[in-house]
Amino acid sequence: QVQLVESGGGSVQAGGSLRLSCVVSGDTWRRNAMAWFRQVSGKEREGVAAIYDHGTTNVANSVKDRFTISQDIAKNTSFLQMNSLKAEDSGMYYCAAGVVRWLPPPLDQNQYNYWGQGTQVTVSS
Repeated sequence: QVQLVESGGGSVQAGGSLRLSCVVSGDTWRRNAMAWFRQVSGKEREGVAAIYDHGTTNVANSVKDRFTISQDIAKNTSFLQMNSLKAEDSGMYYCAAGVVRWLPPPLDQNQYNYWGQGTQVTVSS
């Protein structure tokens, strides 16, 4: 089994920054990629960013100039640095992991098998 635990969410004013972290434990070999998704109540889950173990990344166009995904392989941890936050960035942010084979790493939630519980991000305008 694979367990994912997110942290770093919170409340921030528009224009501020947050850094989310996701630690993977358990059978960490059961994944070659990690990703971040977000969901606002009543809307579909949206892919934000993904990263392969070897470092290739994919960031959604809607946040490409503001969000950065990175990782610490040795610590089985993925990070999502979010800058210049906007009210529309508010939502529950989920970390996901899995074995995927697309290039760049996909932002499709169906490609990922393991999910964290989520961390809430609230941006006030």
